[in-house]
Amino acid sequence: MSDLPFGFSNSDDDPDRDKNASGGPGGPGGMPFGFGAEGFDPAALGQMLTQFGQMLSGMGSAMGPGGQSSGPVNYDVAKKLALQQIGSVTPVSDGTGAAVADAAHLAELWLDGATTLPAGATRTAAWTPADWLENTLDTWKRLCDPVAEQVSGMWVSGLPEEAKQMAGPMLGMIGQMGGLAFGSQLGQALGQLASEVLTSTDIGLPLGPHGVAALQPAAIEKFSEGLEQPDREILVFLAAREAAHQRLFVHVPWLRQRLLATVEEYARGIKMDFSAIEEAAQNLDPNALTDPSKLEELLQQGTFEPQTTPEQKQALERLETLLALIEGWVETVVAEALGERLPGVAALNETLRRRRATGGPAEQTFATLVGLELRPRKVREAAQLWHRLTEAAGMDGRDGVWAHPDLLPDSSDLDSPAGFVDRVVGGGSSTFDDPIAQLEALQAREREERGEGGDANASDE
Repeated sequence: MSDLPFGFSNSDDDPDRDKNASGGPGGPGGMPFGFGAEGFDPAALGQMLTQFGQMLSGMGSAMGPGGQSSGPVNYDVAKKLALQQIGSVTPVSDGTGAAVADAAHLAELWLDGATTLPAGATRTAAWTPADWLENTLDTWKRLCDPVAEQVSGMWVSGLPEEAKQMAGPMLGMIGQMGGLAFGSQLGQALGQLASEVLTSTDIGLPLGPHGVAALQPAAIEKFSEGLEQPDREILVFLAAREAAHQRLFVHVPWLRQRLLATVEEYARGIKMDFSAIEEAAQNLDPNALTDPSKLEELLQQGTFEPQTTPEQKQALERLETLLALIEGWVETVVAEALGERLPGVAALNETLRRRRATGGPAEQTFATLVGLELRPRKVREAAQLWHRLTEAAGMDGRDGVWAHPDLLPDSSDLDSPAGFVDRVVGGGSSTFDDPIAQLEALQAREREERGEGGDANASDE
C-alpha cells in the first residue's frame, strides 16, 4: 500500500496509462483528455474526466452515470476497484451460516455473566468480502469525506488569485481529479481489507449497520490456519469479540458519534503550507493549468501534503486512547466470559495483538486514512486498566465508567492506571449512579491540578 497521504496516489506505474490516455475519442490527433488543436473544450469535460479515471484505475468505466462525479471522493470508482480486487467470491453455505449463528448465540449467553451491558446485536450475519464492502461503505464515506474535503480543497483555496484566474474552468476539473485520486486509493485499500478482516468491528470502529453482528467465515478460516486451537473455539472466540463490541456500540449511545466526530475534528485541523504552494504557483508554466497530465503531476508533489498541527495531534491522541479503551474492554470482558470455558483465549488474544503489531491491512488502511497507528502497547495497557478496575470496583463499577465520555480514563491513566482505579473506588458507586456528581468531582480535581484555590463557585465565574 502506498505510504503517501490519503488521496495522493501514484499512477505512474499504471500499465494501461499510455493506451488509456491516447488514441481515444477525446480529441483529434490522439491528444488526451479532450484537448484538440483549438485548446480546451468545455463540452468535453465529462469525457475528459472519464478518460482520466481510466488512466488512474485501468478500468473500462471509472465515472458515474453521465460521466459525472460528486463529492470529494469518487465512491463509484472506489467500489469498482475494491470489487475488482476482491474478485469472485463463493457464497456462504447454509451450514457455515448456521455455525456462525450458533457460535454467536453461545457467545452471547457467556457474555451475559461478564458484563452489565445487555446483548446489542439484533441479527447475526455471515458475510463474504463483497458483503463487507457493501455494508460498510456508508461508514467509510463519513470517515473519508472530511479528510478528503480538506486535502482536495485547501491547496486550491491557497493559490494566489492570478493562478486561479489562469486556471479558470480547470479548477473544477482539479476537484474531479482529486475525487478520482481519492476513490482510486480508497478502493485499493478496501479491496485488500475486505478479504482479511474477521468481523464487522475488526478495525475497532462500528463500520456495519446498527445492531448487526457479522463475521467473515472465509477470512476466519484463513486466520485459523496454523493455530493450535480448534476451529470451533476460534469461531466462538471471534463471535464473542464481535458481540462484545456490539454491546458497547449499541448501549453506549455517545460512543459511535464520538469516534466518528474525532476523525472529523482531525480533518478540520488539516493545514497546508501555503508559502510552498505560492512558490510552486509562481514557477508554474501557465500552460500546465490546461494540461491534465501536468495537473496530475502537480497533485502528486509533496508540496501539497498536509502539515500536522498540534490540534490534530491532540485529536489523534484522543482517538487512539478511545480505540484502545474499546479494545481493552472487549479483551477483558471476553477473557472473563470465555476464559474458563475455552483454555485458548489468552493465546488467541496474543495472536490478535501480534497481528495488529505487524501492521495488517486494517492498521495500514486506518493509518493511511487519518495518519494513526493504534499501538499495541496502548491496547495492552488499556486491558490491564480494565482488569484492575474489575478487581477493585466489580463489574458494575467497571461498566459504569461508560455512562459518560468524561468518566473515561485518558492517555495518562493508561500509563498510570492505579490513580484512576483509586478515583473510581474512592468516589463510591454513588458517583457513577450520578454522572453530574462525578463531573463535579472531575472539575474540582482539574482546578487543583491547575493550582486554582479559593471558593469553587468563585473559580467557576
